[in-house]
Amino acid sequence: MRTIYGFIYTLRPYERGIQETLGKYSGYKQPGLGFQIPLINITRVRDIREHTMDIHPQSVITKDNVEIMVDGIMWVRPTIDEESIKKTFYNIDNWQRAIVQLAMTNLRQEFGDLTLDESLVARETIATNLQRVLNKYAVEWGLTVSKVEIRQIDPPEDIKRAMHKQKTAEQERRSMRLLATGEFEAAEQQKLAIIQRAEGEREAVIQVAQGRAEAIRLVNEAAEKYFVGNAQALKKLEMIENSLRDNAKIVITEHGISPTLLLGSLPIEISEGKVSKAVQPKN
Repeated sequence: MRTIYGFIYTLRPYERGIQETLGKYSGYKQPGLGFQIPLINITRVRDIREHTMDIHPQSVITKDNVEIMVDGIMWVRPTIDEESIKKTFYNIDNWQRAIVQLAMTNLRQEFGDLTLDESLVARETIATNLQRVLNKYAVEWGLTVSKVEIRQIDPPEDIKRAMHKQKTAEQERRSMRLLATGEFEAAEQQKLAIIQRAEGEREAVIQVAQGRAEAIRLVNEAAEKYFVGNAQALKKLEMIENSLRDNAKIVITEHGISPTLLLGSLPIEISEGKVSKAVQPKN
């Protein structure tokens, strides 16, 4: 604030003033050139720009009885209309100090209604609530609180150490969970691959067995057609032996020769050139 006693004066674009005549309010002054009668008139001038004001660091107690240090910053300006400018002179002696003290008082109240954990994640909510409360009272002083920010929420050192340990433990648990999930998925994929490979091998063995059975059938038919007597029997034995050289048995029954393949640990009976069934071994 500045006070003008001279005859001629000017107000800048960011200034507004009031004029007093013999100690009484006599008019509202806007930017530009002005005149007054010295000793009879004086003009009081107010800067209406935004004022950046610190909310000084202070200790507050949260709802769960934890003492923390907090501070903030706010932007305040005198409201531009005539009635508000008058209030900045006549309703409060030092509006800047008054608004800071009001902010500090209400800041303690805001944090007192929250636990420590709630306070750490509620900066915007606290700032909004504080701005609303300040404007409720500031209007009586001709002021407007444009914005409030909470700059620092500082818990005690032991609380910060505990929070750090908790955060580290949570990160480790998350890493272990991800690792276990990855190992489980890998095991499932490996299991599926083994099953698919086993199925493929089984199909391949069956196809080989069927192929050999078909070869035996053709041998039998050829022997019946082109050989007679012992020559026929020998030819059958020779051809069957060649066809079933690996993992094979020849069973002689009352119906003739019955070749058997070994599929895994169980033999497969071949009848009329086809795989018919698995044969349980006899003691």
